[in-house]
Amino acid sequence: MSVSDLPFTGERFIPTCEREIWYEHYHRYTMALNWTKGLDVLDAACGEGYGSHLLASNAKSVTGVDISDSAINHAQKTYTADNLTYIKSNVLNMGFKDGSFDVVVSFETLEHLAEHKELIQEFKRVLKPDGVLIISTPDKKEYSDKTGFDNEFHVKELYREDFANLVEPEFNHCQWFGQKLLFSSTIWDLNNDLKTIQYDCMDKNNQVVNQPLFAPVYFILVASHEKLDAKNVSNFYSFSEQAESVYGHYNAVIRAHIKAEKDCQKLQAQHSQWKNHPIIGRCIKWFGKE
Repeated sequence: MSVSDLPFTGERFIPTCEREIWYEHYHRYTMALNWTKGLDVLDAACGEGYGSHLLASNAKSVTGVDISDSAINHAQKTYTADNLTYIKSNVLNMGFKDGSFDVVVSFETLEHLAEHKELIQEFKRVLKPDGVLIISTPDKKEYSDKTGFDNEFHVKELYREDFANLVEPEFNHCQWFGQKLLFSSTIWDLNNDLKTIQYDCMDKNNQVVNQPLFAPVYFILVASHEKLDAKNVSNFYSFSEQAESVYGHYNAVIRAHIKAEKDCQKLQAQHSQWKNHPIIGRCIKWFGKE
């Protein structure tokens, strides 16, 4: 993970964040790499630049756009590549010519704005006729309604039908994906590159099915006027990182809970001993500490 001089406020992700948010954000960009090889890419609302930099690893060119001066300044000095440019701009009115990009990537941007139709129209404008839009947004039902979580930086969240009604009429082909961090066990071939995947999920009746039995927290929509290239589209994308930061954070929290429980048990045992002490026990009763 890179060290960021931008504080985490909750408005935008930075790579120094811990927990599941790290996996969620990076995974979207690694998925998008399937559509960006050798192409001109726009990363709309790029934040501090980590995703644009990742896309630049296989794209012809990447332009990261964000409205924040501090985010763009940070990106320009932190992530550099010959094919990577960062520009300060409002994503609702970018100064690019029509049909400038092969791919527009915009992750977790939509819900931060009220002008949803205007945003999609601007993305369409800067896309080439056969270009691809890759856009994500949280499902209001799973992200907010079920959890009671109120993200102060979200202006307008969408349900799936709202998201569909916004994007699908504007493009001839749309491929839907759902994203959710899952706790799973992985068994893999140690001798060969991974080419196939088997996903087993046990339902409440202990029956095994080849389908995640969970509602996604985020929707990712890949949209284009042209039929999507089958070689770019997989039906399952998995992501991990060698440092295992999320798992490490989880283990640290669990160990802290276990230690706190043991410390509490020790205090309870000491309290029981004190109650039976001829002098301390009387003091406890006298001061009403029981």
